[in-house]
Amino acid sequence: MKPLLVILFALSLSAPALHAQERGIYTRITQEVIHGDTVTVAELMPVFVFPRKIDTRRFAKLVENLKKVYPIAKEANRLLQEMEKHMGTLKTKREQQLFTKAMERKLKEQYAPVLRRMTFSQGKLLIKLIDRETGQTSYALVKELRNGFSAFLWQGVGRLFGMNLKDTYDPTGDDEFIEILIRLYEAGYL
Repeated sequence: MKPLLVILFALSLSAPALHAQERGIYTRITQEVIHGDTVTVAELMPVFVFPRKIDTRRFAKLVENLKKVYPIAKEANRLLQEMEKHMGTLKTKREQQLFTKAMERKLKEQYAPVLRRMTFSQGKLLIKLIDRETGQTSYALVKELRNGFSAFLWQGVGRLFGMNLKDTYDPTGDDEFIEILIRLYEAGYL
């Protein structure tokens, strides 16, 4: 009888852990006594598996850049949605142009100091994150909100400094690691 109890007890401890590993989560198992009975308590915690070997210095720099740039990209998406909503209420092209200019001035006042202090790597990351958040490249946004010539001009300036406003965000390809970090950031782990 005792060997059967020991086997059942061992299986009860290992079953949640095996099941948790199949589902990609880590399980912390503890024993608690509740009303005289011993109960197994499993605490489920997310586990993130990084796709490739990483350099710790590059990782720390990317995390630092993400913490600075990601809130700006989220804010850009929110402002763009508000702008599009308000632009739909404007009747003439002239009213839309005036509204766009006023928003541009307001954004320059608010974000020019922040953007001037950014490093090149933060700028590149911001371009990718704006594409992630808005679903449009920075080039397409400038072309839509300003005009094609302005988009061409800013693309040229960006290329001089090693940036491409037409960069897209690929969460399953080149930017998979950034996507994992964003999920960690949103979950409060960074």
